[in-house]
Amino acid sequence: MPKYSGRIKGSKVKYQKNSGIYNLADVGEYVPNAPPPVAEPGQQAFTSSGTYSFTVPDGMTTISAVVVGGGGGSSACPGTSTNSAGGGGGGGLSYGTIAVTQGEALTVVVGDRGSAGSGTTGSGGTGGASQIKRSSTILLEALGGGGGSNAGTIGAAGLGSRGSSSLGGGNGGTGGGALNNNGGGGGGGAGGYAGNGGNGGEGNSGVGTVGAGGGGGGGGGQSTGGANSNGGGGVGILGQGTSGTAGATNSFGYGGSGGSNGTALGGNYGGGAGGVEDDTASVGYTGGIGAVRIIWGPGRSYPSTNTGNV
Repeated sequence: MPKYSGRIKGSKVKYQKNSGIYNLADVGEYVPNAPPPVAEPGQQAFTSSGTYSFTVPDGMTTISAVVVGGGGGSSACPGTSTNSAGGGGGGGLSYGTIAVTQGEALTVVVGDRGSAGSGTTGSGGTGGASQIKRSSTILLEALGGGGGSNAGTIGAAGLGSRGSSSLGGGNGGTGGGALNNNGGGGGGGAGGYAGNGGNGGEGNSGVGTVGAGGGGGGGGGQSTGGANSNGGGGVGILGQGTSGTAGATNSFGYGGSGGSNGTALGGNYGGGAGGVEDDTASVGYTGGIGAVRIIWGPGRSYPSTNTGNV
């Protein structure tokens, strides 16, 4: 039987070539030299901590993605005017474009939020790393923010812009620290698309800083009446937008690129938790959870090219 170039479309048709007639009943119209069908654009977000499998859609040779690490938790505080609670660091952000094969399975890991400091002296937990992997090869990665300490140690910034396919991103902001007779430290903001998240303010009237396309840092608490805990802002995963605004004294940090504002907790996604004033006997607070989002289709790529939901 002779070979034909094209695809089938429609209903019954007969073909004649040279001396033979070939009846392709009920299979459709033959369209010579027709282009292959174009895969529909789409996206998938992963916003609960855990490990998942992502199957590359048919027709795709590249995908674009962003990953955000979990925010660090803040420490507990004994309430004895000796050490106030330290804020957690913000999670990092990494984005990039990944060469893929249709139908292959990639591993997606979403970093958990850093745990709250327990008892009256416990340090906050480090947020989990978020990743996209091919087998054991890390294609994109953003680390979680470090936990705060009531001994004045600040929550470390979570590192971003990591992985073999990373094209950009930023680190999270550091959490604010403070010692005796001070307000609690503010949480660090999540990393941004154009740079780092904002740093949390130090206790005793410190203010946070602005994030570059990511979350702003929470402001430090006042030394009197400073029971407020001021978490850092998170970062959105629909693409780069406005930078998060810094928190003033006793005020949370604002989310960047559509991310959530902080509360006592770190904002989603990736904000660090805020710490309480030294006279407040309290456990700590949790950071914001991490996230991963993958997009595909022609003309779509992070940080900002047609990255919204379609």
